Amino acid sequence: MGAAVATEIRNPLLAAFRPQARNPFEEADANRWGRATSPRTLLSRALSVPLILGFTVFLPLFVASQSGDGQRDAAFWLQLLLTMYAGARLSAMVLTSRRKLLQGSFWLFVYMAMGVAPLAQAVLGRVPTPVVGPRSDLTLAIGLVLLGCTAFDVGVLLARHRPAGRAGGSRKERRPVMAHRRRLQLLTALAFLCSGAFILKLGGPAVFFSSRQEIIAGIEEAGVSNGDGQAGQAFLRGFGTVPALLALLLYTRWLITSKYARRKVSILVAWGALCALNLVVNNPISNPRYWFLTVMFALLFTVFPVSAAMYRVALSMAVVVALLLFPFADRFRYDEKNYKPVETTSFLEPLALKDYDQIGMFANTITFSESGPGHFYGRQLAGSVFFAVPRSVWPGKPRDTGVMVGQWMGTVNTNLSSPIWAELWIDFGPLGMGAGLLGMGYAAARVDRRYAKRATRRAPSGSLISVVVPLVAGYSFILLRGPLLQASGRVAIAALCLALVATYRTDKSTTLR
Repeated sequence: MGAAVATEIRNPLLAAFRPQARNPFEEADANRWGRATSPRTLLSRALSVPLILGFTVFLPLFVASQSGDGQRDAAFWLQLLLTMYAGARLSAMVLTSRRKLLQGSFWLFVYMAMGVAPLAQAVLGRVPTPVVGPRSDLTLAIGLVLLGCTAFDVGVLLARHRPAGRAGGSRKERRPVMAHRRRLQLLTALAFLCSGAFILKLGGPAVFFSSRQEIIAGIEEAGVSNGDGQAGQAFLRGFGTVPALLALLLYTRWLITSKYARRKVSILVAWGALCALNLVVNNPISNPRYWFLTVMFALLFTVFPVSAAMYRVALSMAVVVALLLFPFADRFRYDEKNYKPVETTSFLEPLALKDYDQIGMFANTITFSESGPGHFYGRQLAGSVFFAVPRSVWPGKPRDTGVMVGQWMGTVNTNLSSPIWAELWIDFGPLGMGAGLLGMGYAAARVDRRYAKRATRRAPSGSLISVVVPLVAGYSFILLRGPLLQASGRVAIAALCLALVATYRTDKSTTLR
């Protein structure tokens, strides 16, 4: 027996090919999450340890050690703690054996927009948007962000510990939601109709390759944006971009997973036409960077739905992109006459630009609330849910939270962010904010679990979850940044498009094959 054990230790491959007894707890976990990634796809210890130390310790301490005019007070040290906590959680997302797109995108946003960038601003003593209140409000804002992150993790833990009867798969498995073939063709026709109207309304395809300033001017000249109301502009841009993107994602998924689709000339032609259409309406020149980030994130994980390596590379490289490229990626926001290139002498200075004003705006929201208005108890959220109601019908319709706070501050440019922490806090206070982020963590973990189980190599071509989750993960950067009212339009349009193509029928005559 000793010799057999010694042989097995010397040659572990022999043990790998021997049948093993199934652990009932592992089986239950596989039923909930799907099969774990094989060990070969995981990072080796030689790579994982530097990654953890880099995100959690080295990068935060390197930023904190730079010279600057910032105060080293309670707010600074709390910001450093938040950055290191988010770095540890992001490392856990990168190193996990299962793809967790929603949780990964959450921690990526927190690490960069609420962690590293505000820490650099604290070191430099320079902020992209003025913090008008006392220093104590900034300290409170950082503490509340940390509280919200903890609540998110608690929600994830609650989703993990479900009742055994439900988690173990004893109940009947739900039928997957599929894409209906004929309705997908209808969505494609709708995409060409809406995007075509969008292009013609703005004067042709050429304007989409000029600048975002030209796009906004074209919308105003078309008479869609009336006064302070933005509903018409949101509908025009939403219907001009979202159906085209969803149709492209569904066709891309179909081609990747189906030999039948790759042999059909009509499907290839439709996919090529959708690529050309998206190149016009969803290119990085005519769209905000966060929306183009959504497009790229959704396409990446639609093309590579089961690649653990691509998942890790995307999260890891996104940190590099956010640090080095994202602040300079607004080259096409203005035309040649109004564009002013960013000039910096330190890699920290671009992080003090307007893209990363979330912590400061949360502090300003707290100051605004404490100056008199108090909490709104769901009024701002109601404005986001019923965004489509025009102000002519609802005169008291709430404004964007960022716009409202910016007007109170007296800023010229009121196009300011309002992170989800601020949106929840101004409506429901600290307890409501904590409960909201706990619910977000619970929902993200449940959806990630279902995605890991359904988005496999053997998943049917028409599985909607394989397209929806990457799209939501990409768009979550916009939702987390806020304001919610600005982000609601595309969410509603995407929901309508998905409802159009969704079906529970799985026969080959109606679904993609």
